[in-house]
Amino acid sequence: AQAFVRIEIEDINDNQPVFEQTIYVTSISSHTQPGTEIINVVATDRDSGMYEVVSYRISSGDPHGRFSIDPRFGIIRTKKQLDHETQSVVVLTVQSQLGTEDCGSPPLTSLLMLDSLAVKIVILDVNDNSPSFMSSPLSCVMENVEMGFLVHRITAKDPDEGRNGQVTYHILSGNENKTFLLDKITGLLTTAQHLDREIQERYSLTVLALDDGTPPLSATQVLTVIVVDVNDETPIFLKQLYEAAVRENQDPGQFVIKVEAVDRDAGLNSLLRYEILPGTGYEKFRMNSESGDLVTTASLDRETQEVFSIKGSPSRSSTAQLYLTVLDENDHNPWFSKTQYQISVREDLEEGSTILDLFASDEDDGLNGEVTYSLIDDTFGTFAIDSATGSIITTKALDRETKSQYMFRAVASDCSTHLPRSTTVMTVLIQDVNDNIPKFEQSYYTASVWEGQSPKTDIIQVFATDLDSGLNGETEYSILSGNENATFLIDSARGILATNTVLDHENTSSYRETAASHSLVLLAADRGTPSLNSTATVLITVLDVNDNPPVFSIPEYHIHVKESIPVGSHVTEVSASDCDAGSNAEITYAIISGNDRGHFRLDRKTGSVDLMKMLDYEDTMKFTLIIQAT
Repeated sequence: AQAFVRIEIEDINDNQPVFEQTIYVTSISSHTQPGTEIINVVATDRDSGMYEVVSYRISSGDPHGRFSIDPRFGIIRTKKQLDHETQSVVVLTVQSQLGTEDCGSPPLTSLLMLDSLAVKIVILDVNDNSPSFMSSPLSCVMENVEMGFLVHRITAKDPDEGRNGQVTYHILSGNENKTFLLDKITGLLTTAQHLDREIQERYSLTVLALDDGTPPLSATQVLTVIVVDVNDETPIFLKQLYEAAVRENQDPGQFVIKVEAVDRDAGLNSLLRYEILPGTGYEKFRMNSESGDLVTTASLDRETQEVFSIKGSPSRSSTAQLYLTVLDENDHNPWFSKTQYQISVREDLEEGSTILDLFASDEDDGLNGEVTYSLIDDTFGTFAIDSATGSIITTKALDRETKSQYMFRAVASDCSTHLPRSTTVMTVLIQDVNDNIPKFEQSYYTASVWEGQSPKTDIIQVFATDLDSGLNGETEYSILSGNENATFLIDSARGILATNTVLDHENTSSYRETAASHSLVLLAADRGTPSLNSTATVLITVLDVNDNPPVFSIPEYHIHVKESIPVGSHVTEVSASDCDAGSNAEITYAIISGNDRGHFRLDRKTGSVDLMKMLDYEDTMKFTLIIQAT
């Protein structure tokens, strides 16, 4: 037979509570709020039953009371805000403590059994700190440094760790002209261009320090870069040309002018000293080396030297020109360069024309040297003078034929009442212009000449006068018209008209205006340019010589009459003509034969033949009368 024997072993309180681990490690963000549970530490007891009560406490590692622990359950919580930058790792010592009595049999009372462990809490970094600048906000650099020169090292610290604490540098403003270059990693600020203090003596750069956290945090600093002066600027006068005036005949020491220069450098580099550079007349002046005041060292004479050109210089190398004018006193009278002038002008010069610009010089200046001109002799209203310029002008038309020469005096005077005036004698000769035509003494001439005269027989001499002179007044004669067949000729110089052929009174050529006359148009022309001329008419009568016999118009007359015509009847009329003129052409008729018995009567003047006796055909069939014309 089998029997089961159950033996139960009763537990006794022979073990103390122990922690499961000797060290706990955990991490927490530094932004964890107070009261946040971090970790739960528990101590266990191998005894069974409720023999003991365990409680927990932080025995060390939390001097600032940032953590708390639940004494019963061993839960560790944050008590204050954590800061990684203040303390990144906290090691807490946690102790477990036994109670005074447990539930065992026999119960254990007032017995302390302790165990401890370390809790390592790593406080994780959060980007909760902005960079802060450590470098100075002021830097100085000489203006003559080369490009790339190190001006300043910018440094900023960020207490965060890792990327949260990595800082880069940037220029936000103040570097618009790219004068500087900033290394964003090292923070080294160098020059990227040449500096010039005189253009800009300081720069205000707004610099940004930026960490690499998420989100990134930053800080700014205004960095003032002062450009330190170097003596690299040349002094510059405020004017490149100074002009001043000083009265002549004054005592030495008279103030003339103040010159002034500026130097863009600073401090001692900008201090100036003035001096006069050597030049003509410079010894008559002295310049104050500090103030730039210029004064005379001698009495000045404007007529000896009116203008001084002086160069002034400050102590470095800049120069300025000074033109000093000596002011005038009226101690000179005006004077003409010549005591007399002789000029020639054409008589056709327009009214108001300038014939001469007179000039009188006066060594004085300003109003003292202003010359006034006038005429003191009568010019018959022909000339006037401009009182300011000295120009002599015509006031009316000139006519050489009326007046060929003028003589008068011109006077130059200034404003002085005690200095003598200057005079000059003007002689104006009027040059001839061909403005007058030759004029015949008569516009119509008459002359006569016997026919049959030999060629070159003088008929008449005509005269024309020309008021001009020289070639303009020399007259030449010619026949303009009416001289067909070159019957006449004229002496071009003397105006003598003569025959060129033997004239015939009885010639009835077309050039005869009336029987036995010639009408010639004569031309008188001068030798001017252009030539002027006039005409006159000459009527030449050719006087008749009785050199032509009468001539019957019909050499034979045949008349038929009836024997029955009564006595007294007109039978016929004979007619003869004579080319001569006047009495030489008067004709008388006479029957010289054939009228022996007196049958006919002839009118001796008219040539009319009348019947005087009865006719008888059976007695006489015809009559032959011979009639003579004389």
